[in-house]
Amino acid sequence: MRPIRRIAVIGAGTIGASWAAWFLSRGLEVVASDPSPGAPELIRRMVEGAWPILQQLGAVEGADPGRWSFEPDPVKAVTGCDAVQESAPERYEVKQPLLRAISAAMPADALILCSSSGLLVSRLSEGCTHPERVVIGHPFNPPHLIPLVEVVGGSTASAEAVQAAVEFYRGIGKHPIVLNKEVPGHLANRLQAALWREAVHMVAEGVASVADVDAAISHGPGLRWALMGPHATFHLAGGEGGYEHFMHHLMPAVTGWWESLGNPTLTPELQRALIEGVGETTGGRPILALAAERDAALVRLLGAKAG
Repeated sequence: MRPIRRIAVIGAGTIGASWAAWFLSRGLEVVASDPSPGAPELIRRMVEGAWPILQQLGAVEGADPGRWSFEPDPVKAVTGCDAVQESAPERYEVKQPLLRAISAAMPADALILCSSSGLLVSRLSEGCTHPERVVIGHPFNPPHLIPLVEVVGGSTASAEAVQAAVEFYRGIGKHPIVLNKEVPGHLANRLQAALWREAVHMVAEGVASVADVDAAISHGPGLRWALMGPHATFHLAGGEGGYEHFMHHLMPAVTGWWESLGNPTLTPELQRALIEGVGETTGGRPILALAAERDAALVRLLGAKAG
C-alpha cells in the first residue's frame, strides 16, 4: 500500500467532519466530499471548534487546519488521493454504489477505508475494483477524540490491506484493533448493545430509574473500563489468583445472572419512559452543552491515561 499523505473524506456529516479534523491535526491534506450543500460549513465549524482540543492532544508540528478542500463529486474528490475514509449513510444501497465508483477511480495500491458501524465489508466491497483493498475502519464517535478504530477485512480484504490500515491508524495516533472475522455490528458496538439491552430491561422491569441505571455504570464499572476491559477487570477481581481464581470461585455466581438477563421489547410506552428519564437525568440541558462537557472530560481522561 502507498504512503498516505493526501486522504479523501467521502461523506462529510458528523463522523466525516470529525475525521477530517483529526487527519488535519496529523499533518495530512484532506479532500472532502458530500452531496449536502451545508457540508463545507459543517467541516469548517468542526475543524475550528476542535482545533484547540486537537492541539492539546498533540497535533503534529506544522499541522494546518486550513489544508482541506471540498469537491462535491466523490469520484473527482478521490482523484490523486492516497486513501479514502468513507463515511456515507449506513445503508448498503448507499455505500455499495459509492464504493464501486470510488474503487474504479483509484489506483490498486490505494486503501479504501469504511467508517461503517456495523455493515459487512464482504458485502460492501461487492463489485468493487480490487475488493481486496476495501477495509472497515470503524471509529468511535467522536473520531477526533476517541482513539479506538475497529479494523475488519472479512473474507475479501487482503492481509496486506488490513495490516496497512492498522499501521496507518496507529501512525496517526489511533488505537486500532483487528477483528479476525466479520460480524454485524463489529465488536465494540455489540458489547455496547448488550449492555444497553440490559439497561433498558432494568427500566422496563421497574428495577431502577433511568438516572440510577446510568449512574450504576458511570460511577461504578465504567470508571474501571476506562482503564482496562472486562477480562482484565475480572482478572483483578480474582485477587492474587487472578482470572483462574475468578473462574473457579466467582464465575458460577456471574453465569447464574446470565440466565435472568432480559430481552425487552421497546414499546412506544417504554421508549417514552426512557426519553423522559434521560431528560430528567440531563436536566434538559442542550445537546451541544452536554457534548462540550463530555469532550472536555474526555480530553482530561485521555491526558491522564497518557500520563
